[in-house]
Amino acid sequence: MGDRLKGKVAIVTGGGRGLGRAHCLALADEGAKVVVNDLGGEVDGTGAAKGPADEVVSEIKAKGGEAIANYGSVVSYTDAEALIKAAIDTYGKLDILVNNAGILRDRMVFNMAEEEWDAVVAVHLKGHFNTVRHACSYFRQMWKEKKQGGRIINTASISGWGNMGQVNYSSVKEGIIGLTRTVALDMGRYGVTCNAIRPGAATRMTWTPELKAAMEKAKAAGVTGAAGAGMGDIASMAPEMVSPMVVYLATDAAANVNGQAFHCAGGRIELEALPMIKRGIYKEGIFTLDELDSILPGTLLAGLVNPSPAAE
Repeated sequence: MGDRLKGKVAIVTGGGRGLGRAHCLALADEGAKVVVNDLGGEVDGTGAAKGPADEVVSEIKAKGGEAIANYGSVVSYTDAEALIKAAIDTYGKLDILVNNAGILRDRMVFNMAEEEWDAVVAVHLKGHFNTVRHACSYFRQMWKEKKQGGRIINTASISGWGNMGQVNYSSVKEGIIGLTRTVALDMGRYGVTCNAIRPGAATRMTWTPELKAAMEKAKAAGVTGAAGAGMGDIASMAPEMVSPMVVYLATDAAANVNGQAFHCAGGRIELEALPMIKRGIYKEGIFTLDELDSILPGTLLAGLVNPSPAAE
């Protein structure tokens, strides 16, 4: 075990399985006291069980670390508040929040039910907000009293760039990037950093039969969207390969890394560029449709390729 996080207290949501479990163990290995939050539900968010969180707590304790379990739902604003309070009540403070909890309700957009959309938005986007909101309230107060800041690491996905059959999931994952950048601006003055990872790893949630089938169908149709690139190798990527970057972002060494997104998969870590304008056309006043017909094909639209053209 190391000591880069000795004396620190961390919360990991969705900490009972997959990436969350790997993050919990890695944080504990560097000396952090960990609150393992996991509702213990299925991939689609149904059900609940204490076993997953309890098992990770037992693993940490068996290695000489400190941890407690929390079974609250990140969808609940009050459960999220209680989660932050549990860390503070048990260990006296909170230093690190890793938002990892998530579910899947994959469906093509024309078949997606309202409930499938709402459930994914609630767990991912609202779930991130709920924990961040309460943690930031605490971090802000601690900065005023003790100049004690904090670390927030959120979980996005390259599916946010667009992925067939995941309109709900891709929407919330890109929303988490916006949340991350804005929280970084809101909280930087209080010694808090907020960054995001876009992980790639073989877990029960990511490498599902449905995803395999969807990607095979996309490949057969010639679809080469960003989210599909390199995903075929995900089966060989262990969750533990993502966790070192999560731990690094939680350390003092990352005190000035703020508002960034990192792609972490296998032996690859990449810094994502902030969105920027690629090219533009400009004039005084409003463009006419005739002008757009004439100008756009050779300027803004030059070289653009339809990632999913109409079937013949």
